[in-house]
Amino acid sequence: MGKFIEDFKAFALKGNVIDMAVGVIVGGAFGKIVSSLVNDIIMPVITLCTGGTGFENMKFVIKHGIPATEEGQAAVEEVAVHYGTFIQNIVDFFIIAFSIFVAIRVTVKFQEKWKKDEETAAAEPTPEPAPTKEEVLLGEIRDLLKQQNTDLEAKK
Repeated sequence: MGKFIEDFKAFALKGNVIDMAVGVIVGGAFGKIVSSLVNDIIMPVITLCTGGTGFENMKFVIKHGIPATEEGQAAVEEVAVHYGTFIQNIVDFFIIAFSIFVAIRVTVKFQEKWKKDEETAAAEPTPEPAPTKEEVLLGEIRDLLKQQNTDLEAKK
């Protein structure tokens, strides 16, 4: 039990929990976006293609419902297999899975590009910057002083 607690502390303090929490929050928000895409944009188009009935209305009725009567007979609920809802959930799953796949793929491509750019920048030596006007002038003064010093020594 002590080893388990130590492992959990190492895991919790490592920062993975924070990364995981951020992932869950972003994933939840992303799920809402994708659900809206499915429910508000894609499914109305599919509803038009299926003749005006959406997937959620497709069902196989096993036993029709009976409404309550004035004589006191209780209502009997309809018994049906709602296969349209199942199809809707399958469509949702594939769209969400595809969206996540595209998002991860784009993220990985950017990470690879940034890594390649960093490696290229690290491999290339940075050229010396061009000397400023002041540096050029100081260099000329230095050369003149050396020349004068050489001329004085030669006269001696």
